Amino acid sequence: MIKSLLIANRGEIACRIIRTARAMGIRTVAVYSDADAKALHVRQADEAVHIGPSPARESYLVGGKIIAAAKATGAEAIHPGYGFLSENAEFAQAVIDAGLVWVGPKPASITAMGLKDAAKKLMQEAGVPTTPGYLGENQDPDFLKAEAGKIGYPVLIKAVAGGGGKGMRLVERAEDFADALASCQREASASFGNAHVLIEKYILSPRHIEVQVFGDSHGNVVHLFERDCSLQRRHQKVIEEAPAPGMDGATREAVCAAAVRAAQAVDYEGAGTIEFIADGSEGLRADRIWFMEMNTRLQVEHPVTEEITGQDLVEWQLRVASGEPLPMRQEDLAISGWAMEARLYAEDPAKGFLPSIGKLAHFELPRLYRQRRYRIETGVQQGDEISPFYDPMIAKLVTRGADRSEAIANLRDMTGDTRCWPVKTNAGFLNLALCDEDFEAGRIDTGLIARRGDEWIPDGCPSALVLQSVAHMVIDDALGGHPTDIRDTYLRRDRGPWSNLGFRVNKPHEDLVVRLEVNGDQFETRFEEISVDSSLWVEQFEGGYVVTEGGMTYFACAARTDGGAHHHAHDGDILSPMPGKIIAVEVAAGDSVTKGQKLLTLEAMKMEHTLTAPFDGTVAELNATPGAQVQVEALLARIEAGE
Repeated sequence: MIKSLLIANRGEIACRIIRTARAMGIRTVAVYSDADAKALHVRQADEAVHIGPSPARESYLVGGKIIAAAKATGAEAIHPGYGFLSENAEFAQAVIDAGLVWVGPKPASITAMGLKDAAKKLMQEAGVPTTPGYLGENQDPDFLKAEAGKIGYPVLIKAVAGGGGKGMRLVERAEDFADALASCQREASASFGNAHVLIEKYILSPRHIEVQVFGDSHGNVVHLFERDCSLQRRHQKVIEEAPAPGMDGATREAVCAAAVRAAQAVDYEGAGTIEFIADGSEGLRADRIWFMEMNTRLQVEHPVTEEITGQDLVEWQLRVASGEPLPMRQEDLAISGWAMEARLYAEDPAKGFLPSIGKLAHFELPRLYRQRRYRIETGVQQGDEISPFYDPMIAKLVTRGADRSEAIANLRDMTGDTRCWPVKTNAGFLNLALCDEDFEAGRIDTGLIARRGDEWIPDGCPSALVLQSVAHMVIDDALGGHPTDIRDTYLRRDRGPWSNLGFRVNKPHEDLVVRLEVNGDQFETRFEEISVDSSLWVEQFEGGYVVTEGGMTYFACAARTDGGAHHHAHDGDILSPMPGKIIAVEVAAGDSVTKGQKLLTLEAMKMEHTLTAPFDGTVAELNATPGAQVQVEALLARIEAGE
């Protein structure tokens, strides 16, 4: 068995690997960049090595530094986690050539499945069904457009070296093909160093079904059943679950058997995932499920498989890498219950899901571990910084239940009780998604979020319950008296030191009115003698109160300025959410724009982020030019509202 392990990754997956390694008595070594010097995975490991500046290309993506760190610390093996170098066959070979153990598949297997076009050809030869499309070498834009026309719109353009939703564009009309191709190739080149693409038919009611497979060096290959990852936004998974809703026994057997054949075709060792696309228009049927690609690594969503099988997949990886046979045979594996995972991102749904960076001044995740059915995977704690250098996922909220309904209810509780300030998260968005009647009924496909539009985007306005709860806290903590006494005191000539705190009583018989400032906007609420819902969480914080409801976090305090209350309105200032490069500007100063209209495109965090108009109006100011580098919160444009 491996005695010491270097983890060539960061964040929650590094912490996840450390946890299992420690339980197995394996010494762990972390690596870190400048930005991660105080990160949780660094604090948890037995030893840590600095490997370079904050940008990943200068630290986590430099294989030579990783191997040197392993040699310097006496680590026997390297676990790549996911992302970064996890599917890099050259790095895997370099690890082996350095005399170290590579915790992953053989480099030849990575190469065979690393390019989507070559992998599809290989699967066709192995008798695994694949989607129709173009997999050739000709990358001429006009030729690719002609091939798309032969396949029939809509089509999906995919980077052959892509993954994680990057380097992928849906094209529904021929006239949009050229722009989509150029954008896809730019992103693919920036993310993977390879602009080569393939084109495949886009399934109109697509379900994303994937099968967890595992192989060892003794020729054994098993599957650990399927996951459904259909709830996606811009091709990135949002909520994953296992097993798949509507999957019958015969279809499961056929799909999982195809996944095993796929793994056997490349002599696979270690953890891998065979991804399929299913036409869900008539339910899940074996003859309408096709191979998409293979991820030759551990998946982000592996916890849901662990929850329904009772297995630790990281432990399996370490045992297989040590030369042991698989811990279990196929006939010993079974499904128990239902599991779900929600990806918690540091992002602002109200601003097009742009990443939110800064200090996690207040960060609390659910701590109600009901019969071990709540599980949290995170790489950050309160006080940590969310930087612009890496993926904005800050935690995975995982739960299980006896059935799907119970799993949904548990995950809804978890998202609703997630507390984060001032960094924005998608917890409120996740909570609304889990309340959707189609999602609850299992009527899901990869287009569900797009069809819902803004329905799952919290409006940002605090509810009456939030306002009442804060009003109670203000009176109890700041004034320390009964509302009647406060009213009488306020009506006297000497109103005391609290007269500027936003309380108003015009006449003796009127209610006490409390003016509050919530997330920078002012509201008024009439104080009522109510029993505040115990599920609503309110806590004093930095001169005010942090309130969480349905995953939405608000900062509230008693307003100290005069003037009427007003409801939340979008700001017309378009600020850069992070350092990045302007790659496209779609408007000019003086142009009229409508709500949601594209204004400009920013490249940051290896992805393209579209900034849109928050409301109908006019471009009053424009400070963005293509190619310009901008800093966080730089004013790029200002929209003035129309009449």
